[in-house]
Amino acid sequence: MRTIDFKAPSGARLAFSELGFGSAPIGNLYSAVPESQATATLEAAWKAGIRYFDTAPLYGLGLAETRLNAFFRGKPRSDFVVSTKVGRLLRACPPDQRTGIGKFFDTPSRKEVYAYTHDGVMRSLEDSLERLGLDHIDILFVHDIDVFTHGSEAARDAHIATLMTPGTGGYAALMKLREQKVIKAIGAGINEWQAPEMLVKQGDFDLFLLAGRYTLLEQEALLSFLPLCQKRGIGIVIGGAYNSGILATGARPGAMFNYDPAPQQILDRVAGIEAICGRRDVKLVEAALRFPLAHPAVVSVIPGASSPEQIALNSRTLSAQIPPKLWSDLQASGYIRKDAPVPT
Repeated sequence: MRTIDFKAPSGARLAFSELGFGSAPIGNLYSAVPESQATATLEAAWKAGIRYFDTAPLYGLGLAETRLNAFFRGKPRSDFVVSTKVGRLLRACPPDQRTGIGKFFDTPSRKEVYAYTHDGVMRSLEDSLERLGLDHIDILFVHDIDVFTHGSEAARDAHIATLMTPGTGGYAALMKLREQKVIKAIGAGINEWQAPEMLVKQGDFDLFLLAGRYTLLEQEALLSFLPLCQKRGIGIVIGGAYNSGILATGARPGAMFNYDPAPQQILDRVAGIEAICGRRDVKLVEAALRFPLAHPAVVSVIPGASSPEQIALNSRTLSAQIPPKLWSDLQASGYIRKDAPVPT
């Protein structure tokens, strides 16, 4: 598997496998995954050459990080890159009050408490290090400081203000941890490009995990955010390359887009993309996974997996041979922006 060597603006060097591992599914997202299956999935990822693993306290309310703990034991620490997230603390609670009912299954009874402060970041990292069984993290992302999570621009902006408050904000903690080399790089994992663009203009960030906002369906981030990252040498990890599913399943009834059933205009657009892919004998899912990696700022794409079979499928999907004319067809038809970098 191809390795992408990245030098962060801070000077840290990180070696990303172009295919990473998103750990939300082994945190029992949408369905419970048996322990043995989670272990087998992680081992299959390692065997496939995956060396970048992304996690978060939210994923299974600590379960994903705990499962990675056992997997990381025995693996040379210098052989893999791991990112986790801050912005939420987990508190024990009665089972009927836990976060993620109906979304995460068979998890500890914990509820999230948003904490974008200096002390919140420090406590969150301490808890994650304990769950992961590690003494340092490569990348620490501020999690979900966006409209999608907090419901309004005003709420988002208030949390960003808390994060960036000199001295007491979480950004001060991130800078301190990076200077002390407890972490190598800092950034944010977010469901929109507007919030990280605000952060870039206010602080010294290395990487962003952008979920669902630079895909075959959406390239609005090319207007300002991605050029700004490229100018500053900031790396981008791509999550949600399938826009929550529709670019993997195609435009079928019930297909999901942004975690909800896709509206008709999205179904129609995906059907058009799929038809062009079909004429070039390319599967939609293959084009969707390969496309974002062509951007020079992108260092890895991280589809989730909850079984060894899904790991094998992700590897085959990324390694599929795609004729260059597919990309020119999609650009000529208006499905990919003319200024979007495409695979060669």
